[in-house]
Amino acid sequence: MARTLVCLAATAMLVQLAMAATYTVGGANGGWDSSTDLQTWAASQKFAVGDNLIFQYTPNHDLVEVTKADYDSCQTSSPIQTYTDGNTVVPLTSSGKRYFICGTPGHCSQGMQIEIDTLATSPTYPPSASPAPETSPSPAETPELAPETSPSFPPSMYPAPETSPMPMETPEIAPETSPSLPPSVYLAPETSPLPTETPEAAPGSLSSDVVPSIESPGTSSSRSDLSQQPLPSSANTNSFRICLGFWFGLMLVVLLAL
Repeated sequence: MARTLVCLAATAMLVQLAMAATYTVGGANGGWDSSTDLQTWAASQKFAVGDNLIFQYTPNHDLVEVTKADYDSCQTSSPIQTYTDGNTVVPLTSSGKRYFICGTPGHCSQGMQIEIDTLATSPTYPPSASPAPETSPSPAETPELAPETSPSFPPSMYPAPETSPMPMETPEIAPETSPSLPPSVYLAPETSPLPTETPEAAPGSLSSDVVPSIESPGTSSSRSDLSQQPLPSSANTNSFRICLGFWFGLMLVVLLAL
């Protein structure tokens, strides 16, 4: 059990040393001198337990660690620690504030003083950046769902041809009314045999021989029908002869007048 505790303590110390940072006071372009803005540089840094501070200075300067009261009044009468080697490394072994000034008279009032605030734990954890890559491998392949809706278009094209086969063969009824025209043609010849050319009859005695000459200009194809008709009576024949003679005499008068 004791060995386990020792191993854990050693491991913690190694981890702390591995995570420790080293800071050169004043930055890369500055140092422990009166020309560097030491307070601004210290405020821009984050110091933690295990870090190291490096003070680099010339022989006309030194490094004195003092209390808060001596820091404010630039007094070196009761220093905590004094360094004069020119390249001093100060380890930050505990959390809290520490105060450093230059022991050369007049240099502290010229700005050679610095306040270091050490945090209990290191604020910079490199492992904190590791969770970010864990969330990155999330390939949202949702666009693959879009092609699933594409097959819905072809079925809409099949119902259209189903309404096309509608052959209407009604025009076959029209030729049935065409044979109604011939009967009107045969009725016309029945009214044509009118004796309009009566003046062509020969001027002779009003005898019965005139009747056949007048009726002969009729239709040649109906002679058989005329022969079968009954002859007119004597009264009708006499009246017809009188009318015919009157019209014949009238025609002669007209011809003579011309």
